[in-house]
Amino acid sequence: MKIIARIYTDFPQKFGIPRQSGMVKELEGTIVFEPEYRDEAAVRGLEGFSHIWLLWEFSENIKEGWSPTVRPPRLGGDKRVGVFATRSPFRPNPIGLSCVKLNEICKEPGRGVVLHVSGVDIMDGTPIYDIKPYLPHSDCHPEAVGGFAKEFEDYGLDVEFSDKLLSSVPESKRKGLIGALRNDPRPSYQNDPARIYGMTFAGLNVKFTVDGGVLTVISVEKNQF
Repeated sequence: MKIIARIYTDFPQKFGIPRQSGMVKELEGTIVFEPEYRDEAAVRGLEGFSHIWLLWEFSENIKEGWSPTVRPPRLGGDKRVGVFATRSPFRPNPIGLSCVKLNEICKEPGRGVVLHVSGVDIMDGTPIYDIKPYLPHSDCHPEAVGGFAKEFEDYGLDVEFSDKLLSSVPESKRKGLIGALRNDPRPSYQNDPARIYGMTFAGLNVKFTVDGGVLTVISVEKNQF
């Protein structure tokens, strides 16, 4: 398997990344091909598709061995289900799959052909193994059943973000940040309303608390690292 590209996003750390692609449509990413694959002919015709599949590596979760069961965060972290019944990053092969919107294909100095996408759920710098077009006539199954994940389909927090704190976030990043916070970055087993959480996003360190179904942002500071 060869790395063909890397994706660059606003998430330098795993915490805060949406659990599935497309859940926060405003989160953007830039796909830059490795030098060997910076050939315009390789993406000829891709501009006709609105969405693409990304096959990528859980590069921060590689470990020896594997477990046949995992504890999905949405089930509270205390209930085990089969690894192949989940999208857990802890798998025999650390391969991720995401469907993202293809916004633009352009050529940039020093980087060659670049893909701009949105709806990402991937950490900054993640290696990509393959890119394939999304085909609505075969990839879309409206009758599909979502198993135990169905009960969390409409889950989301109310986000309280004061105008003063929001003003410290670049305007182009605000909807994406609020969407990621609404998606509830915490593991489901953490329910302490006094606990302060920190999330790194777009060069900012965002701190917040969660009480019941309400997430309150308490500070936004530029990341010092």
